Amino acid sequence: MRRLLRHRDARIYISGQGLSVIGDSALWLAMGIWVKILTGSNSAAGLTFFAFVCGCLTAPASGVLVDRLRRRPLLITVNLATAGLVCLLLLVAGRGQVWLIYLVMFCYGVANTLTASAQMALLPALVPGDLLGEANSALQMASKGLRVVTPLLGAGLLAWIGPQPVIGLDAGTFMVAAGTVLALRLREQRPAPAASHWRAEVSAGIRHAVATPALRRPLIACVLAAIVFGFFETVPFAVVGSGLHRSPEFLGVLTSLQGVGAVAGGVLAGPVMRRSSESALIAGGLAACAASALLLITAVLPLVLVASAALGVCIIWVNVGANTLIQRRTPDFLLGRVDAAMNVAVTVPQAGSIALGAALIAVVNYRLLLVAMAVVLAASAGYLAARRDRPGALDGGFART
Repeated sequence: MRRLLRHRDARIYISGQGLSVIGDSALWLAMGIWVKILTGSNSAAGLTFFAFVCGCLTAPASGVLVDRLRRRPLLITVNLATAGLVCLLLLVAGRGQVWLIYLVMFCYGVANTLTASAQMALLPALVPGDLLGEANSALQMASKGLRVVTPLLGAGLLAWIGPQPVIGLDAGTFMVAAGTVLALRLREQRPAPAASHWRAEVSAGIRHAVATPALRRPLIACVLAAIVFGFFETVPFAVVGSGLHRSPEFLGVLTSLQGVGAVAGGVLAGPVMRRSSESALIAGGLAACAASALLLITAVLPLVLVASAALGVCIIWVNVGANTLIQRRTPDFLLGRVDAAMNVAVTVPQAGSIALGAALIAVVNYRLLLVAMAVVLAASAGYLAARRDRPGALDGGFART
């Protein structure tokens, strides 16, 4: 990690992208809480995250753009455009404009797919291959670790002053992210023009993932987990309100503890991958997620706090393992499309589970939902842990398209 941080471009890139998350995570939680305050509905609050995830379904088109455009100027442009987008939230004046929050969150999801794929594809050009695991861990720690303070900041500003400071903070951090990418010394070559029909272009990412066993197995496990993972966007509102009998703003405390877990998970992610594999790291993250669901059932405050930290470990281990695996098993000209394909394959069932969770929470006890989540997540972790990766890179790869 010290060697990584001595690398100028890597240091600037990681710090800039990490700082941009200050606004992201503050806005993400604040919008859900704001909708809950405006409507009084857990389901309406959960649909805030559903709108975001629906925007992420544009990932296949985003992947093609990432592979056909230079990634550095693309990141700069998207960050600046998103800074202007979030300012539309300043027009929301009451319950009648909740639809505008949903619309902005949908567009936020579209922008997120572009930046996530471009960031992931740009990283191998910035750092040596043997530092990819550490670079992904550092990015995840910088982003998820800031959840120690940013959810409390977002929820606190919302409760104290209102949503305007949170919106302004998010717009400002997008400007910072654009500036740090502009400061990189990296010079990219212009990508080769498309050599096949647009349908083949869009489907190339998923075809590569399915044809590569080392990618296919984690993909199946993550799709299985996504069937219930979206419940985490709605169930915590019930845990806080019905289980702990606290106000919606207390969710900021739980989300902050995810940041604590993310820091711990980021410190351990590199050593775990070196001693096992990227797939083992993903399986460990899914197991931690199942454990957190079981602990949330208790509605005992100390155990709920531990569950929130375990969820932070889950998120960072799954993200670091998946990103590193994609980067090491995919040729550069396919990186954007493979990342987008893997994301959309997980996002589709996750979007459905967010909508289902928002509906079920109104008629089913949240503890039953947590039991179902724990069972499915444990099954996905077991499936992945039972299958060992064979060494090798780019097995099942595609010809250039």
